Amino acid sequence: MSMATEEPQKGPRHVAIIMDGNGRWAQAKGRPRLFGHHAGARRVKEIVRACKPLEVKYLTIFAFSTENWKRTQSEVSGLMSLFRQYIRKETRSLKAEGVRVRFIGDRVQLDKSLVKLMNDLEEATAENDLVHLTIAINYGGRDEVARATKRLAKDVAAGKLSADDVDEETLPKYLDTRVLPDPDLVIRTSGEARISNFLLWQSAYAEYEFINTLWPDFSEDEFKKVVGSFGQRKRRFGAVPA
Repeated sequence: MSMATEEPQKGPRHVAIIMDGNGRWAQAKGRPRLFGHHAGARRVKEIVRACKPLEVKYLTIFAFSTENWKRTQSEVSGLMSLFRQYIRKETRSLKAEGVRVRFIGDRVQLDKSLVKLMNDLEEATAENDLVHLTIAINYGGRDEVARATKRLAKDVAAGKLSADDVDEETLPKYLDTRVLPDPDLVIRTSGEARISNFLLWQSAYAEYEFINTLWPDFSEDEFKKVVGSFGQRKRRFGAVPA
């Protein structure tokens, strides 16, 4: 990990978002929770388009956690259906707009038809480079580290890696995000002030913003404001200024 100076950074290169509040937004309007999730999906499209002019190269969004399976069967099924609809509907525009899409998380539990759509979207946008959109589905930070550690242990057992050479630079090479830079800024909407098992390793030195706005109301203007305020922060990474 490269260490920044104490000087303010111009802007975040990588923004990660915990998109919280869809259900409460819908319930406040007297609608079912899935109505809020559909509204939240439309908001994603707007925020992705806002990234390029803001020079945000990487955007990672938390779509479905390993803990979200605990929700009602109807909500989980509805979310999986929404993911399929989003991929089918947005593939052409994402490709045309230069957005490269990746998915992180454990795909083993996901329906095979959904996994195929995910794989196809990744392949269709593989040559794009304007904005890198990473979507976390069936993702949990602890689960990711456990899976990475298992892969690392297998390589040690196979003699591909020496246990003595394992350090804090080794594990990131086994994480789902191994081709991505660490996030500079993590945003959580809806007023909750917790990280909910999201990018635990990667966010060790990220700046956090906890926003009261519910995700479906998180506008492009508010996104610009949060990204803009990042430039006023001094990131010392544990160092003491001279």
